[in-house]
Amino acid sequence: MMESLGYLTLSWFDPWLLLITGAGTLAGIYVGAIPGLSVTMAASILISFTFKWPVNEALALIAGVFVGGVYGGARTAILFNIPGAPSAIATALDGYPLAKRGEAGEAIGLTTVMSVLGGIIGILALAFFAPVISDFAIRFQSRDYLLLGMIGILLIGALSGDSFAKGVFAGGLGVLIGMVGLDPMTAEGRFTFGSITLMGGIPYIVAMIGFFGVAEALSQVHNLDLPALKQRVDRIIPRLSDIKRYFWLALRASGIGTVIGALPGTGGDIAALLAYDDAKRTTRNPDPPFGQGNKAGLVAPEAANNAAVGGAFVPMLTLGIPGDAVTAVIIGALFIHGLKPGPLLLTETPHLFWFTVGNLGLANLFLLIFGLTGIRVFTKIVECPRAILIPLIIVLSAVGAYAIQNNPAHIYWMLGFGVFGYVLKHYGFPVAPIILGVILGPMMDANYRRAMIGARNDVGTFLWDFVSNPISLVLSVAFVFLLLSQTPLWRRLVRRQRAT
Repeated sequence: MMESLGYLTLSWFDPWLLLITGAGTLAGIYVGAIPGLSVTMAASILISFTFKWPVNEALALIAGVFVGGVYGGARTAILFNIPGAPSAIATALDGYPLAKRGEAGEAIGLTTVMSVLGGIIGILALAFFAPVISDFAIRFQSRDYLLLGMIGILLIGALSGDSFAKGVFAGGLGVLIGMVGLDPMTAEGRFTFGSITLMGGIPYIVAMIGFFGVAEALSQVHNLDLPALKQRVDRIIPRLSDIKRYFWLALRASGIGTVIGALPGTGGDIAALLAYDDAKRTTRNPDPPFGQGNKAGLVAPEAANNAAVGGAFVPMLTLGIPGDAVTAVIIGALFIHGLKPGPLLLTETPHLFWFTVGNLGLANLFLLIFGLTGIRVFTKIVECPRAILIPLIIVLSAVGAYAIQNNPAHIYWMLGFGVFGYVLKHYGFPVAPIILGVILGPMMDANYRRAMIGARNDVGTFLWDFVSNPISLVLSVAFVFLLLSQTPLWRRLVRRQRAT
């Protein structure tokens, strides 16, 4: 017990590990805040620099970048409606309206505190419930991940606009964009039209920068003559009343994030959407409404996506299965250092498990410190004249799109998506479902193929599997319920029930 406690607090009392974790967290915040610079990319690059380091130092740096990067995407989501990461898409739905009201400082402060709370809940779950959660996660089959992806599309379609049909159409359009490239099983081109450039597919970050960054910049061209909105940053630390008010919501969202994060291949983006939907359904008489600057719409997704970090480590450390893209990179780092994540890790190298738990806790402490600083500098950017800010956003977006693979074609794709996104927004189509569709499309495709192979390509067996397994049945019922809840008939039934 004492030995485990020693490893748990190792990075807290070792000056060098303390410095590395703090530097990684600070760098992660700003990497996550810049669209085009993903946490996965940063972690991959760090492996090439740290493969000769001692394993504790390498893991401390990567874990700090991971924790900071998941949070960092919220800043640009709130200030510019440009999520720095997919997990911040839900944050932008209410964060950007708050910034438009001049409350960016308070919004960022609240997301920081709730992100740290969510991160701590995820770490506690990792420490105490890792075997239980991993046993639950391993029961998910390919068809269950297919259902999760479909539920994610329906959720974002229902949450991001006034029209459910437009939201689902946008999600389907995103799935179509995500299918561009070589078929993963047959290596045949899909929607490539004979173009070699399209055979590599369209990175979701390029689409995200175009649909969010460039489209928003083009939309703001109509408001060049409006004065820049002065942001109130006199209160950054959130009010105690707000923390008390949203505390139980944050705990519930953290639970959702931990469980979803523990499901291999999902991650913080789905966790944030499910938590946002839970907040929207359980908040009575929201004032202001969700999507117009409701603070509950900030708390839920930010607590969930940061709790998903701890959840993602559960299958990685206990089963050797990555919870998301970043933990897949970390598995590679562990193998490079001669370690074998999996069922025997807790018995053969328990010190690694407890060191990871303690180091993630330390990274969240640094997140609280760094997250509540530098906000005034960030908010000053929003106060720049639009005639200066809009070209700057487009230039930075172009740099971010090019930096992904050093491919000039991505700049043209980004601009094309930006113009297309501007047209869609003009006609009331939300762009957030498109990005989620691009991300979830390949996952849904791969799991559909696996499920069909498991059913031996028999449609009857394939459909029977959805109702013969308890997890699949629950997810199928949730999918059907979510679909029916958006129909006019359901709304009439609800109004009639309330009237009686």
